[in-house]
Amino acid sequence: MSAPIHGLNRFLASAKPSATYKVMDRVAASRASGAKVISLSAGEPDFDTPAHVCEAGIAAIRAGHTRYTQVAGLRVLREAIAAKFERENGLAVDWRETLVCSGGKQVIFNALAATLNEGDEVIVPAPYWVSYPEIVQLCGGKSVVVACGADSGFKLTPQALQAAITPCTRWLILNSPSNPTGAVYSRAELQALAEVLLAYPQVLVLSDDIYEHLIFDDLEFFTIAQVEPRLRDRVLTMNGVSKAYAMTGWRIGFGTGPDWLIEAMEKLQGQQTSGACSISQHAALAALTGPQDFIQQSRVAFQRRRDLVVEQLNQAPGLHCAVPQGAFYAFASCEGLIGKTTAAGVQLHTDEDVVNALLDEAGVATVHGSAFGLGPYIRIAYALDDASLREACEAIKRFSQALVD
Repeated sequence: MSAPIHGLNRFLASAKPSATYKVMDRVAASRASGAKVISLSAGEPDFDTPAHVCEAGIAAIRAGHTRYTQVAGLRVLREAIAAKFERENGLAVDWRETLVCSGGKQVIFNALAATLNEGDEVIVPAPYWVSYPEIVQLCGGKSVVVACGADSGFKLTPQALQAAITPCTRWLILNSPSNPTGAVYSRAELQALAEVLLAYPQVLVLSDDIYEHLIFDDLEFFTIAQVEPRLRDRVLTMNGVSKAYAMTGWRIGFGTGPDWLIEAMEKLQGQQTSGACSISQHAALAALTGPQDFIQQSRVAFQRRRDLVVEQLNQAPGLHCAVPQGAFYAFASCEGLIGKTTAAGVQLHTDEDVVNALLDEAGVATVHGSAFGLGPYIRIAYALDDASLREACEAIKRFSQALVD
């Protein structure tokens, strides 16, 4: 059915649905028809939420903590968030400078919706998480996409940042470790970007640190407000419990930033969703203040899976995959597959063709790199057990080997 004559909001009308969720819908449809599919498309840990976190949620229900909370979140949770930022990131944060939201995505949406006016620009390094440009558009802004290819480690350089800034620039979005590439910014790289930003006081920085604890090879994590304190009054540092504690469905994200920004985001949230789920807030409190051994255990598992997947992908003809430093994604170039024909007679013109053919002919679901702003690549989420990952990689290799010119 077409939209009524008055139509949709013009920002929504031209927004694109999430590419990752489209793939997940295709996976569900394939499985419903009886096909076996190994999905490497979902960006969530496959581990169960730690038992003590689940018990905290259950205890909150039994204690009757099922009513509205303050819009910005329970004070005890906000205090724990402030303590987390100081303990893990070296940021001296007052609990009043924090905000609890219904997932990390809402933190980003609140910040951009509260600050963007039509014509404002947001610098988005590519490859990017698929939702960044769409959120910018829905909030009335304009994304300025800056290509960051393999030659720069898929990271924004100071020169590229300098070239992208205009009088209309309002925000820069940084994501480290990165979805989809797993790239991690070093202290020196963040400092170099900060040196550029210091000359442009109108530019705010959104530091998406959601994969902070999934970092490999004994690398140390840094966030830009920690590296350059002179930027603190214009940096929103956001994080959450979804990736670090396997709590994607609990929907708790949080952030810290300057008073004026947190107040504006809280005002917006008060007219939008109000406070996040009370049960989830109690569970998040247990995650942040309880035993932290789960983080190390999952990091070890993900690094092992990373090594397995990268080795296997680099054995597939036409694929090349650099070693990611964090998150749980491999971002593999499929340029060597473009122009070839599959065993079923499908010609591969784009990375989306590759993804579709992998699902249809090999039973493996991935996401095309062009959806993240850079093709021809495929993103593989290795948040799956080792045996399934081996099976999926073998299927990808067989698929690649069967292609003809």
